[in-house]
Amino acid sequence: MFRSSLRHVRLGNQARRQLSTFTSRQIRSQSLIASHQGWPQVELRLNSLRQVATRFYSQESAAERPRQVTEDSPASLNQVTRFEDLTKLGVNHHIVKAITEDMKYDVMTEVQSLTINPALKGTDLVAQARTGTGKTLGFLVPVFQRVLTANHELAYPKTRRAASSDDIRAIILSPTRELAEQIGVEARKLAKHTGIIVQTAVGGTKKRESLHKMQREGCTVLVATPGRLHDLLTDPYASVAAPNLQAFVLDEADRMLDVGFSEAIRDIQDQLPRISDVDRQTLLFSATIPRDVVHLAKTMVKTDNFEFVQTISPDETPTHERVPQNLVAVASYENWFPTIVEIAEIAMQRAREDREALPFKAIIFFSNTATVEFANSVFRQTRLGNEVPIFDIHSKLSQQQRTRSADAFRRAKSGILISSDVTARGMDFPNVSHVIQVGLPPDRDQYIHRVGRTGRAGAAGEGWLLLAEDEISEARMRLRDLPIKPNHIIESAKHRVGSEEPSEKVAQYFNEVSAAYSRVPRRAFRAVYNALLGQRFGRRLQASDVVLLLNNWCIKGLGWSADETPAIPAHSARNRGLSGIPGLRYGQDEDNEPEEFGSRFGGDRRSSGRGDNSFGSRGGDRFGSGGGNRFGSGGGDRFGSRGGDRGGSGGGGRFGSRGGDRGGSRGGNRFGSGGGDRFGSRGGDRGGDRFGSRDNYRSRDAPESSF
Repeated sequence: MFRSSLRHVRLGNQARRQLSTFTSRQIRSQSLIASHQGWPQVELRLNSLRQVATRFYSQESAAERPRQVTEDSPASLNQVTRFEDLTKLGVNHHIVKAITEDMKYDVMTEVQSLTINPALKGTDLVAQARTGTGKTLGFLVPVFQRVLTANHELAYPKTRRAASSDDIRAIILSPTRELAEQIGVEARKLAKHTGIIVQTAVGGTKKRESLHKMQREGCTVLVATPGRLHDLLTDPYASVAAPNLQAFVLDEADRMLDVGFSEAIRDIQDQLPRISDVDRQTLLFSATIPRDVVHLAKTMVKTDNFEFVQTISPDETPTHERVPQNLVAVASYENWFPTIVEIAEIAMQRAREDREALPFKAIIFFSNTATVEFANSVFRQTRLGNEVPIFDIHSKLSQQQRTRSADAFRRAKSGILISSDVTARGMDFPNVSHVIQVGLPPDRDQYIHRVGRTGRAGAAGEGWLLLAEDEISEARMRLRDLPIKPNHIIESAKHRVGSEEPSEKVAQYFNEVSAAYSRVPRRAFRAVYNALLGQRFGRRLQASDVVLLLNNWCIKGLGWSADETPAIPAHSARNRGLSGIPGLRYGQDEDNEPEEFGSRFGGDRRSSGRGDNSFGSRGGDRFGSGGGNRFGSGGGDRFGSRGGDRGGSGGGGRFGSRGGDRGGSRGGNRFGSGGGDRFGSRGGDRGGDRFGSRDNYRSRDAPESSF
């Protein structure tokens, strides 16, 4: 007993040391050389928990070391960088045929070469790899080969019907339905010339239908989300088991832990056969290696036969540092939608004039489902809905609807996907030109993952963040050290409805959006109002600030009267800590919407509003075709702040309102409009301004900026 406890203590110490090693990117041990045509040689860094426990990795030890490669050394394995050469490593020719002839892949990506080669040796693997780099094949190829090696009859298609629902040989876990379906599609392509049967089991689909499909067709490789897999394995009537499991893959492990799947993963492990009884290979992939991932890996991999693979070069610039990111300060929430329309019109006009520019293909992120539904409804009523196909993805849709939207947007050359955070990680959409984030992101990591949907694999792209002026102070704390620069060209952002006369183009934007509001039932906005009051606030953004922004949107944007602003039931307000907030109306709204709107505001929600969309024609749009102007372009926007920072007023305080402090309105202000501020547009632009210059966020004189 004492020895067992001591062993776990040592593993915990090893995990902590490995965590610090991972995050500092100073891992060096045995190197496998990856030669690749068209990209430089990259080290494959391998570490076991035992190695990390007895070795200190300093900056000096991270220095480049001479590499000695012999014909039979481990490094020679990594020389295989073309898929057709996988047969030299014993990979079944049916798998190679599917990759080279059906998928038309020739040369491996860096991630594929760095993971396929060591995984084929059969050792457990923990790989740090970003999404959008081809890592799906990185784990599918060794998993399929392991299955075929242990079951030779599965190498031939004629054995397809021989499998049964309890004969699962490999399980692949994914954090989201969309990513699981995406992996399933790739796996089925790889299994085309073999007897391997690939099934998916995800939430949002009917469990009974999935079970019948597995029982009817069999299941060799199961791609699943943790919740649904746990449900299947623990249901005595489902008769789903994995007594012969040979491979277990966790993709996006950090994301699974972020969204609370740690307990489900532990329960799933308890349902699987013990490794001592049935040996299996574990492959764990994660974009980041935080402490929780280290602890998870410690419970899953064989610590005496395990390798860590770092596929991210220390010299590689992360997407969120490479992609241009624009910050647009809007006067209030009622400026959100006109600003988006203007950004879209500028991008589409640029694509028409410049053949080198990407077609406008944007993902618009909101932090809750209600706002996604409302925005989708509104934009379909504008002319934007006739310019490009519009899709939406959020948690209330069935898995079939989400999959159809994802597939259609993936195929579209130009289009808009309005989404909640279900697509923020793992999903691969090609040629996304714009990521537009509306409102405060929940946290810094989520902002980064959203931005990562564009500029993938070195492609072009740009990010946009729309924040109300009252949200900027909180954003400064939440989104530190990110290269976000103010953009001053979006004229719709600064217009203050009811207090100034807009230009003709800005008036067109607002009028078109206003007309679209009138076609959407009021209950849709009430849901948005309620959802935004449930967001994470912060020390520099209070519920009272959001109530004011929402009431402005309701009254100035939608044209409701002050006594028509959405009401919050008193008991709900108390439970949510929203009692006694000025401007918040307490009570219950009566919903007298006409029935013609239907259960989801009417019409066929599969339509995109365009005749050439695969989901239907313009006539089948959820809300009709709408009218309105053709948008426009325009001037500049200021990014100054009001007087002193809300974070404090003390003399030398970090966020006070005096002189050279970081939060005030003068001197070294990060957001104010004076001297050497980080966000200002005057005085200190060329010197201390961290967020840009006078007229354009791309000023060459401004240093790289961050929150």
